[in-house]
This record gives sequence, C-alpha cells and structure tokens, in this order.
Amino acid sequence: MAEAVESERWAHIRGVTVTMLASLGGILAGLLSAEFASAPDDVLAVALMAAAIFLQFPILRVIGVEVEDFGIKDYLFIAFMTFCFWFVSFGILMTTEATLPL
Repeated sequence: MAEAVESERWAHIRGVTVTMLASLGGILAGLLSAEFASAPDDVLAVALMAAAIFLQFPILRVIGVEVEDFGIKDYLFIAFMTFCFWFVSFGILMTTEATLPL
C-alpha cells in the first residue's frame, strides 16, 4: 500500500517537473527570440526554440528524472509544450514591439 502511494507521488512530481521545465523553457526561448531575432521570420528564433527543447533532456537527467523511461508521448509533450509557450511569448513580444531590459 505504501509503495503504491509513493509511486503515485513520484509520478505526480515527475509530471509537474517536466511540465514546469517545458513551460519555463518555452518562455525563456520566446524572450531570447524576441531579443535576438531581427524579424518574426528570422531562423534564429526557431533555432532558439529547438535548442530549448533539446537542452531540457540533460537538465531533466541532472534533476533526477529518468529520461530513459520516456516514450514518444513524453518527447512529443515536451516539444509541444515548449513550442506553445515559445509561440505565445514570442508572438506577444513581436506584436507589441516590446524590448527587454537586458
């Protein structure tokens, strides 16, 4: 009984950690894309988003999430969440022409 509760708790913590990292990675990629991309159709913006997706897997390993157990669904979830947050944050910053105080 206690092992099942602990297993469920670890699965929940793993899901929250993966979702949080994907969300923050997408927002950070959007901020960097808005700062360094010269126009919305600049390839650098998409490259920063792709880098944010691929950099999450070593970070997850360091945190302690077992990336080796991931299936295709997990990889697609991370890519989709990162893309969505990147798209929204980059789109808002591009349409408002906001600048970041870097």
